[in-house]
Amino acid sequence: MHQAIIRNAVILGLFAIATAAMLAWTNDRTRDRVACNRQFALEESLLAVMPATHADNSLLEDRITVTDSRLGRSRYSLYRARLDGAPSGAVLEAAAPDGYGGNIAMLIGVDYDGVITGVRIVPPHNETPGLGDKIETRKSDWILSFDGRSLADTPPKDWAVRQDGGDFDSFTGATITPRAVVGAVYRALDFYQAQRDSLFAAESEAAPDMSGCGSRS
Repeated sequence: MHQAIIRNAVILGLFAIATAAMLAWTNDRTRDRVACNRQFALEESLLAVMPATHADNSLLEDRITVTDSRLGRSRYSLYRARLDGAPSGAVLEAAAPDGYGGNIAMLIGVDYDGVITGVRIVPPHNETPGLGDKIETRKSDWILSFDGRSLADTPPKDWAVRQDGGDFDSFTGATITPRAVVGAVYRALDFYQAQRDSLFAAESEAAPDMSGCGSRS
């Protein structure tokens, strides 16, 4: 009996070691591909809010880190767009910390003058399916209502949902989510307008190395 217990314990131990080794090998083999896929996905998201007509540079290679509570938390990336070397806009990472289900991350594209070129929600989020998730483009076109807006043509009092006296629609049965997103977009524009010159004067940070990624398949 004692020998059988020892034998089974050895077998289970060897099986655990083999499983751990296989998982480690798989993780090592796929780590680079996962990193590349994340960068490809980020690049697509950036292009969704910053049209190619506004930039002829690589947004991923012209990134800086910004710190300002108006963006939702202390540290975010900002990607600068340029045409013929001249500043032409930016994509800001931002977040609405007061969503119904918690934090709502987003990308906000603006041209050099602060006119919105696009806003997209960055998954995942915890907004209510069928209600708050209408902030996603696959559920509704509500998020497109920000396109073309700026602080110049929309006064501060109008950066709110209509129920609060503002200029933006909300969703039937879900006001908290759009209210949070509208507020976050306004604060991001306020940050960009106040800091624009210093944002474009800052030194670019090291870009991710995608030399081994090849083309996306």
